[in-house]
Amino acid sequence: MAVSGFEGFEKRLELHFFGDDPVVDNMGLRLLDFESLVKVLNAVQCSVVSAVGNQYFDAYVLSESSLFVYPTKIIIKTCGTTQLLKSIRPLLRYACNLGLTLCSCRYTRGSFIFPKSQPFPHTSFREEAIYIEENLPSDLCYRKASVMPSKMASHSWHVFTATCQNHIISQNDELYTIEVCMTELDRVLARKFFQPPGDGSNGDVAGKEMTKLTGIENINPGAIICDFAFDPCGYSMNGIDNDRYSTIHVTPEDGYSYASFECVGSIFDNNNHIAEILKKVVQVFRPATMSVSTTCTSPEVWTRVAHAVEPLGMKCRSCAVDEFPASGSVVFQTFTVRRK
Repeated sequence: MAVSGFEGFEKRLELHFFGDDPVVDNMGLRLLDFESLVKVLNAVQCSVVSAVGNQYFDAYVLSESSLFVYPTKIIIKTCGTTQLLKSIRPLLRYACNLGLTLCSCRYTRGSFIFPKSQPFPHTSFREEAIYIEENLPSDLCYRKASVMPSKMASHSWHVFTATCQNHIISQNDELYTIEVCMTELDRVLARKFFQPPGDGSNGDVAGKEMTKLTGIENINPGAIICDFAFDPCGYSMNGIDNDRYSTIHVTPEDGYSYASFECVGSIFDNNNHIAEILKKVVQVFRPATMSVSTTCTSPEVWTRVAHAVEPLGMKCRSCAVDEFPASGSVVFQTFTVRRK
């Protein structure tokens, strides 16, 4: 195993805003010009490599993961040694200029493979929580930081939430977010995320080839996919399906192979919807170890996760549940390949 390599585990920041002007709210954060977004990403130390949008939101593939911009919500997910939390100050400033006010913040991540390589403020979860606290408005009073454990010491889930007193989440009660982290990918399948030596294809062309070759295009056939392949290896994609997004990121190198999948669903979806998606994801990567974090207000959603994964030869090793004030609950499950 390599002593050090690329950190696949992402840091994820989700910010929600509200405004008094309904005209502004209709476009909101989407009114940010590209130069402003570049300044935010410069603070994080990453850049845009590809983009797509529709009537609901804009999705950007980054040099390290993804950015999603809705009128009143922004999600930034970055890997490697990026300094994600340094995006908070400029984002709040730009949002204020648009007449928007922050009403909730959520930060999540798994356990880093190479924690000693992380720069400030990501040197520890304690430092991250302190940094977020210092950069949030004082009216976000419902605050909680939690490390959700598992039976595997190398896998835990870190969550920080903060919500203002007047924030109403009822409009999103039916929505849930699933974040999947997979390690020890099947080596044969992982090789599909390497570009052939001397191929000469650019990132967009090679990305489309990988999307088709690996079966990723079949995970949600109705989604518009924006993909990108890195040289010599690595892959990212964003999928947009009406007002919902999905995203995949792959670090395929032996010794520290990693892939992530994230999507948004509704409790009113067909019961088999998330099960079918997760089955397809697992079949693309065949990980030896996998963790799944489900953020929701409905207790039924996370039970569908185990029902989807276990028939594929994976066994649930641990399950942790935590409640976050005015932000719903988080269920963190870990799975490993079932021993024969």
